[in-house]
Amino acid sequence: MRQFVLFFPLLALVVVSLAGTATVEAATGLNPPVKLVWHYYKVTNTCDDAETYIRYQVEKFYRNDSSIAPKLLRLLYSDCMVNGCDASVLLQGPNSERKAPQNRGLGGFVIIDKIKKVLETRCPGVVSCADILNLATRDAVHMAGAPSYPVLTGRRDGGVLNADAVDLPSPSISVEESLAYFKSKGLDVLDMSTLLGAHSMGKTHCSHIVNRLYNFKNTGKPDPTMNTTLVSELRTRCPPRTKKGQTDPLVYLNPDSGSSNRFSNSYYSRVLSHNAVLGVDQQLIYNGDSMEITQEFDANFEDFRKSFALAMSRMGSINVLTGKAGEIRRDCRVTNANYGA
Repeated sequence: MRQFVLFFPLLALVVVSLAGTATVEAATGLNPPVKLVWHYYKVTNTCDDAETYIRYQVEKFYRNDSSIAPKLLRLLYSDCMVNGCDASVLLQGPNSERKAPQNRGLGGFVIIDKIKKVLETRCPGVVSCADILNLATRDAVHMAGAPSYPVLTGRRDGGVLNADAVDLPSPSISVEESLAYFKSKGLDVLDMSTLLGAHSMGKTHCSHIVNRLYNFKNTGKPDPTMNTTLVSELRTRCPPRTKKGQTDPLVYLNPDSGSSNRFSNSYYSRVLSHNAVLGVDQQLIYNGDSMEITQEFDANFEDFRKSFALAMSRMGSINVLTGKAGEIRRDCRVTNANYGA
Protein backbone atom coordinates (compact mmCIF):
# COMPACT_ATOMS: atom_id res chain seq x y z
CA MET A 1 0.00 0.00 0.00
CA ARG A 2 1.27 3.43 -0.95
CA GLN A 3 0.46 6.69 0.76
CA PHE A 4 0.80 10.23 -0.51
CA VAL A 5 0.11 13.37 1.45
CA LEU A 6 -2.03 16.21 0.23
CA PHE A 7 -1.45 19.58 1.82
CA PHE A 8 -3.84 22.45 1.63
CA PRO A 9 -3.53 25.65 3.67
CA LEU A 10 -6.01 25.63 6.56
CA LEU A 11 -7.09 22.11 5.68
CA ALA A 12 -4.07 20.67 7.45
CA LEU A 13 -2.71 17.33 6.26
CA VAL A 14 -4.86 14.99 4.24
CA VAL A 15 -3.51 11.47 3.79
CA VAL A 16 -4.86 9.45 0.90
CA SER A 17 -3.81 5.80 0.75
CA LEU A 18 -3.88 4.08 -2.62
CA ALA A 19 -3.51 0.34 -2.91
CA GLY A 20 -1.21 -0.97 -5.59
CA THR A 21 2.22 -0.24 -6.93
CA ALA A 22 1.62 2.49 -9.51
CA THR A 23 2.75 6.00 -8.75
CA VAL A 24 0.14 8.74 -9.07
CA GLU A 25 1.76 12.13 -9.37
CA ALA A 26 -0.59 14.76 -7.98
CA ALA A 27 -0.37 18.28 -6.65
CA THR A 28 -0.39 18.77 -2.90
CA GLY A 29 -1.86 22.27 -2.74
CA LEU A 30 -2.91 25.30 -4.75
CA ASN A 31 -0.89 26.30 -7.79
CA PRO A 32 1.29 29.32 -6.99
CA PRO A 33 0.95 32.18 -6.68
CA VAL A 34 -1.95 31.94 -4.24
CA LYS A 35 -3.64 35.32 -4.57
CA LEU A 36 -6.69 34.69 -2.42
CA VAL A 37 -7.21 35.20 1.30
CA TRP A 38 -8.91 33.23 4.08
CA HIS A 39 -12.04 35.15 5.19
CA TYR A 40 -11.12 38.09 2.94
CA TYR A 41 -14.18 40.18 3.78
CA LYS A 42 -13.66 39.80 7.51
CA VAL A 43 -9.90 40.41 7.32
CA THR A 44 -10.41 43.59 5.30
CA ASN A 45 -13.32 44.62 7.52
CA THR A 46 -15.47 45.28 4.46
CA CYS A 47 -18.31 42.79 5.06
CA ASP A 48 -17.63 40.75 8.19
CA ASP A 49 -20.70 38.51 7.90
CA ALA A 50 -20.67 37.96 4.13
CA GLU A 51 -20.13 34.21 4.40
CA THR A 52 -22.86 33.90 7.03
CA TYR A 53 -25.35 35.73 4.81
CA ILE A 54 -24.48 33.46 1.89
CA ARG A 55 -24.79 30.28 3.94
CA TYR A 56 -28.18 31.32 5.33
CA GLN A 57 -29.60 31.93 1.84
CA VAL A 58 -28.20 28.64 0.50
CA GLU A 59 -29.73 26.71 3.39
CA LYS A 60 -33.12 28.30 2.67
CA PHE A 61 -32.94 27.33 -1.00
CA TYR A 62 -31.62 23.83 -0.27
CA ARG A 63 -34.47 23.00 2.11
CA ASN A 64 -36.90 23.63 -0.74
CA ASP A 65 -34.84 22.12 -3.55
CA SER A 66 -31.81 19.88 -3.00
CA SER A 67 -31.03 19.98 -6.73
CA ILE A 68 -29.31 23.32 -6.18
CA ALA A 69 -26.21 21.34 -5.13
CA PRO A 70 -25.52 19.73 -8.54
CA LYS A 71 -26.76 22.87 -10.32
CA LEU A 72 -24.28 25.11 -8.52
CA LEU A 73 -21.48 22.58 -8.98
CA ARG A 74 -22.01 22.59 -12.73
CA LEU A 75 -22.33 26.38 -12.80
CA LEU A 76 -19.04 26.82 -10.94
CA TYR A 77 -17.28 24.28 -13.17
CA SER A 78 -18.60 26.04 -16.29
CA ASP A 79 -17.26 29.34 -14.98
CA CYS A 80 -13.83 28.32 -13.68
CA MET A 81 -12.87 25.91 -16.46
CA VAL A 82 -13.40 28.38 -19.31
CA ASN A 83 -11.77 31.70 -18.49
CA GLY A 84 -11.05 31.26 -14.79
CA CYS A 85 -13.27 31.86 -11.76
CA ASP A 86 -14.44 35.36 -12.68
CA ALA A 87 -18.24 34.89 -12.72
CA SER A 88 -18.36 35.69 -16.45
CA VAL A 89 -20.78 32.77 -16.90
CA LEU A 90 -23.35 34.72 -14.87
CA LEU A 91 -23.53 37.57 -17.37
CA GLN A 92 -26.61 37.80 -19.57
CA GLY A 93 -26.59 38.67 -23.25
CA PRO A 94 -27.55 37.36 -26.69
CA ASN A 95 -24.06 35.89 -27.24
CA SER A 96 -22.91 35.39 -23.66
CA GLU A 97 -21.33 32.24 -22.21
CA ARG A 98 -24.77 31.12 -21.08
CA LYS A 99 -25.75 30.73 -24.75
CA ALA A 100 -22.95 28.30 -25.60
CA PRO A 101 -24.23 24.84 -26.59
CA GLN A 102 -22.15 23.27 -23.80
CA ASN A 103 -24.00 25.39 -21.23
CA ARG A 104 -27.49 24.36 -22.25
CA GLY A 105 -29.52 23.63 -19.13
CA LEU A 106 -27.27 25.50 -16.72
CA GLY A 107 -29.10 26.36 -13.51
CA GLY A 108 -28.52 28.08 -10.20
CA PHE A 109 -28.56 31.64 -11.53
CA VAL A 110 -31.60 32.63 -9.46
CA ILE A 111 -29.84 31.60 -6.25
CA ILE A 112 -26.74 33.67 -6.99
CA ASP A 113 -28.86 36.69 -7.99
CA LYS A 114 -30.85 36.45 -4.74
CA ILE A 115 -27.71 36.22 -2.61
CA LYS A 116 -26.18 39.18 -4.43
CA LYS A 117 -29.28 41.31 -3.77
CA VAL A 118 -29.10 40.48 -0.07
CA LEU A 119 -25.41 41.37 0.13
CA GLU A 120 -25.91 44.61 -1.79
CA THR A 121 -28.35 45.77 0.89
CA ARG A 122 -25.82 45.01 3.62
CA CYS A 123 -22.43 45.65 2.01
CA PRO A 124 -22.99 47.52 -1.27
CA GLY A 125 -20.34 47.08 -3.95
CA VAL A 126 -18.12 44.86 -1.82
CA VAL A 127 -18.68 41.11 -2.35
CA SER A 128 -17.88 39.78 -5.81
CA CYS A 129 -20.17 37.50 -7.76
CA ALA A 130 -17.19 35.18 -8.26
CA ASP A 131 -16.79 34.74 -4.50
CA ILE A 132 -20.53 34.31 -4.02
CA LEU A 133 -20.57 31.49 -6.58
CA ASN A 134 -17.64 29.69 -4.95
CA LEU A 135 -18.99 30.06 -1.41
CA ALA A 136 -22.58 29.17 -2.29
CA THR A 137 -21.43 26.05 -4.13
CA ARG A 138 -19.37 24.94 -1.13
CA ASP A 139 -22.32 25.42 1.22
CA ALA A 140 -24.79 23.63 -1.06
CA VAL A 141 -22.64 20.55 -1.66
CA HIS A 142 -21.84 20.42 2.07
CA MET A 143 -25.56 20.13 2.77
CA ALA A 144 -25.62 17.30 0.22
CA GLY A 145 -22.90 15.39 2.08
CA ALA A 146 -19.60 16.85 0.85
CA PRO A 147 -17.01 18.30 3.23
CA SER A 148 -17.26 21.98 4.15
CA TYR A 149 -13.90 22.77 2.59
CA PRO A 150 -12.13 26.12 3.04
CA VAL A 151 -12.87 28.68 0.31
CA LEU A 152 -10.27 31.40 0.00
CA THR A 153 -11.80 34.69 -1.14
CA GLY A 154 -10.93 38.04 -2.66
CA ARG A 155 -11.88 37.26 -6.27
CA ARG A 156 -13.08 40.04 -8.54
CA ASP A 157 -15.51 39.80 -11.44
CA GLY A 158 -14.54 39.59 -15.09
CA GLY A 159 -16.08 40.99 -18.25
CA VAL A 160 -18.20 39.53 -21.01
CA LEU A 161 -16.95 36.40 -22.77
CA ASN A 162 -18.63 35.33 -26.00
CA ALA A 163 -20.30 31.96 -26.36
CA ASP A 164 -17.82 30.83 -29.01
CA ALA A 165 -14.99 31.16 -26.46
CA VAL A 166 -16.47 28.38 -24.32
CA ASP A 167 -14.19 25.36 -24.71
CA LEU A 168 -15.90 22.89 -22.38
CA PRO A 169 -15.33 19.41 -23.86
CA SER A 170 -17.86 16.83 -24.96
CA PRO A 171 -18.96 14.31 -22.30
CA SER A 172 -18.00 11.57 -24.76
CA ILE A 173 -14.25 12.23 -24.97
CA SER A 174 -11.56 9.68 -24.13
CA VAL A 175 -9.72 9.68 -20.82
CA GLU A 176 -6.60 10.96 -22.59
CA GLU A 177 -8.53 13.90 -24.05
CA SER A 178 -10.16 14.58 -20.70
CA LEU A 179 -6.83 14.58 -18.89
CA ALA A 180 -5.29 16.88 -21.53
CA TYR A 181 -8.15 19.33 -20.99
CA PHE A 182 -7.77 19.33 -17.21
CA LYS A 183 -4.00 19.74 -17.51
CA SER A 184 -4.55 22.75 -19.80
CA LYS A 185 -6.30 24.37 -16.82
CA GLY A 186 -3.48 23.58 -14.39
CA LEU A 187 -5.18 20.53 -12.92
CA ASP A 188 -3.97 16.92 -12.79
CA VAL A 189 -5.23 13.34 -12.89
CA LEU A 190 -6.27 13.37 -9.23
CA ASP A 191 -8.23 16.59 -9.75
CA MET A 192 -9.90 15.14 -12.85
CA SER A 193 -10.80 11.82 -11.24
CA THR A 194 -12.12 13.63 -8.17
CA LEU A 195 -14.10 16.39 -9.88
CA LEU A 196 -15.79 13.92 -12.22
CA GLY A 197 -17.05 12.31 -9.01
CA ALA A 198 -19.39 15.30 -8.73
CA HIS A 199 -21.48 13.27 -11.18
CA SER A 200 -22.63 11.33 -8.13
CA MET A 201 -25.63 13.68 -8.36
CA GLY A 202 -27.47 15.72 -10.96
CA LYS A 203 -28.91 15.06 -14.40
CA THR A 204 -27.82 15.06 -18.03
CA HIS A 205 -29.65 15.36 -21.34
CA CYS A 206 -30.28 12.22 -23.36
CA SER A 207 -28.54 13.87 -26.32
CA HIS A 208 -25.27 13.48 -24.41
CA ILE A 209 -25.59 9.71 -24.20
CA VAL A 210 -27.74 8.69 -27.15
CA ASN A 211 -24.64 7.70 -29.11
CA ARG A 212 -23.66 5.28 -26.34
CA LEU A 213 -27.11 3.72 -26.40
CA TYR A 214 -27.71 3.24 -30.12
CA ASN A 215 -24.80 4.02 -32.40
CA PHE A 216 -21.47 4.04 -30.61
CA LYS A 217 -18.76 5.25 -33.00
CA ASN A 218 -21.10 4.65 -35.95
CA THR A 219 -21.32 0.90 -35.28
CA GLY A 220 -25.11 0.86 -35.04
CA LYS A 221 -24.67 -0.80 -31.65
CA PRO A 222 -24.44 0.44 -28.03
CA ASP A 223 -21.14 1.19 -26.33
CA PRO A 224 -19.67 -2.25 -25.51
CA THR A 225 -18.23 -0.88 -22.25
CA MET A 226 -21.74 -0.12 -20.96
CA ASN A 227 -23.63 -2.62 -18.84
CA THR A 228 -26.40 -4.09 -21.00
CA THR A 229 -28.98 -3.68 -18.24
CA LEU A 230 -28.18 0.02 -18.01
CA VAL A 231 -28.44 0.33 -21.79
CA SER A 232 -31.95 -1.18 -21.65
CA GLU A 233 -33.01 1.06 -18.76
CA LEU A 234 -31.78 4.25 -20.40
CA ARG A 235 -33.32 3.36 -23.76
CA THR A 236 -36.75 3.49 -22.11
CA ARG A 237 -36.09 7.15 -21.28
CA CYS A 238 -33.98 8.23 -24.23
CA PRO A 239 -35.32 7.66 -27.76
CA PRO A 240 -32.77 7.33 -30.58
CA ARG A 241 -33.84 10.75 -31.83
CA THR A 242 -36.24 13.46 -30.76
CA LYS A 243 -38.98 14.72 -33.03
CA LYS A 244 -39.30 18.36 -33.98
CA GLY A 245 -40.64 20.29 -31.02
CA GLN A 246 -39.95 17.44 -28.61
CA THR A 247 -37.86 18.24 -25.55
CA ASP A 248 -34.54 16.54 -24.90
CA PRO A 249 -35.27 14.27 -21.89
CA LEU A 250 -33.17 14.32 -18.74
CA VAL A 251 -31.79 11.28 -16.90
CA TYR A 252 -29.95 10.99 -13.61
CA LEU A 253 -26.17 10.89 -13.83
CA ASN A 254 -26.22 8.53 -10.87
CA PRO A 255 -29.44 6.50 -10.63
CA ASP A 256 -28.29 5.25 -7.22
CA SER A 257 -28.78 8.70 -5.66
CA GLY A 258 -31.49 9.89 -8.04
CA SER A 259 -33.69 12.69 -6.74
CA SER A 260 -32.05 12.67 -3.30
CA ASN A 261 -29.05 14.53 -4.77
CA ARG A 262 -26.76 13.07 -2.12
CA PHE A 263 -23.01 13.42 -2.46
CA SER A 264 -21.54 9.93 -2.26
CA ASN A 265 -18.85 7.65 -3.66
CA SER A 266 -21.37 5.34 -5.37
CA TYR A 267 -20.34 7.01 -8.63
CA TYR A 268 -17.03 5.13 -8.47
CA SER A 269 -18.73 1.81 -7.88
CA ARG A 270 -20.84 2.43 -10.97
CA VAL A 271 -17.76 3.25 -13.03
CA LEU A 272 -16.04 0.03 -11.93
CA SER A 273 -19.13 -2.04 -12.78
CA HIS A 274 -19.53 -0.39 -16.21
CA ASN A 275 -22.67 1.46 -15.10
CA ALA A 276 -21.48 5.02 -15.70
CA VAL A 277 -24.04 7.08 -17.63
CA LEU A 278 -21.60 9.44 -19.37
CA GLY A 279 -18.86 8.14 -21.60
CA VAL A 280 -16.23 10.40 -20.04
CA ASP A 281 -16.99 8.86 -16.63
CA GLN A 282 -16.67 5.28 -17.86
CA GLN A 283 -13.31 6.20 -19.38
CA LEU A 284 -11.75 6.53 -15.91
CA ILE A 285 -10.97 2.80 -15.88
CA TYR A 286 -8.88 3.06 -19.06
CA ASN A 287 -6.00 4.99 -17.53
CA GLY A 288 -3.76 3.42 -14.91
CA ASP A 289 -3.73 6.40 -12.54
CA SER A 290 -7.43 7.25 -12.80
CA MET A 291 -8.30 3.55 -12.43
CA GLU A 292 -6.29 3.34 -9.21
CA ILE A 293 -7.91 6.49 -7.88
CA THR A 294 -11.37 5.19 -8.82
CA GLN A 295 -10.74 1.95 -6.93
CA GLU A 296 -9.54 3.84 -3.86
CA PHE A 297 -12.49 6.23 -3.79
CA ASP A 298 -14.91 3.35 -4.24
CA ALA A 299 -13.37 1.64 -1.22
CA ASN A 300 -12.99 4.73 0.96
CA PHE A 301 -15.58 7.52 0.94
CA GLU A 302 -13.52 9.64 3.33
CA ASP A 303 -10.57 9.67 0.94
CA PHE A 304 -12.89 10.91 -1.79
CA ARG A 305 -14.25 13.64 0.49
CA LYS A 306 -10.75 14.81 1.38
CA SER A 307 -9.60 14.83 -2.23
CA PHE A 308 -12.79 16.65 -3.25
CA ALA A 309 -11.96 19.44 -0.79
CA LEU A 310 -8.56 19.99 -2.39
CA ALA A 311 -9.74 19.60 -5.99
CA MET A 312 -12.55 22.14 -5.53
CA SER A 313 -10.12 24.60 -3.97
CA ARG A 314 -7.67 24.12 -6.83
CA MET A 315 -10.37 24.60 -9.44
CA GLY A 316 -11.65 27.66 -7.57
CA SER A 317 -8.26 29.34 -7.87
CA ILE A 318 -7.92 29.09 -11.67
CA ASN A 319 -7.04 32.47 -13.26
CA VAL A 320 -8.67 34.52 -10.52
CA LEU A 321 -8.80 38.30 -10.74
CA THR A 322 -7.61 40.13 -7.62
CA GLY A 323 -6.39 43.56 -6.56
CA LYS A 324 -7.43 46.16 -9.12
CA ALA A 325 -8.16 43.70 -11.91
CA GLY A 326 -11.78 43.28 -12.95
CA GLU A 327 -14.55 44.82 -10.87
CA ILE A 328 -17.10 44.12 -8.15
CA ARG A 329 -20.39 43.91 -9.99
CA ARG A 330 -23.46 45.51 -8.46
CA ASP A 331 -25.62 42.98 -10.33
CA CYS A 332 -24.19 39.59 -11.27
CA ARG A 333 -26.12 39.58 -14.56
CA VAL A 334 -24.48 42.70 -16.02
CA THR A 335 -21.15 44.50 -15.92
CA ASN A 336 -21.08 47.77 -14.01
CA ALA A 337 -20.86 49.68 -17.29
CA ASN A 338 -24.33 48.36 -18.11
CA TYR A 339 -25.74 48.48 -14.59
CA GLY A 340 -29.03 50.34 -14.51
CA ALA A 341 -29.05 50.69 -18.29
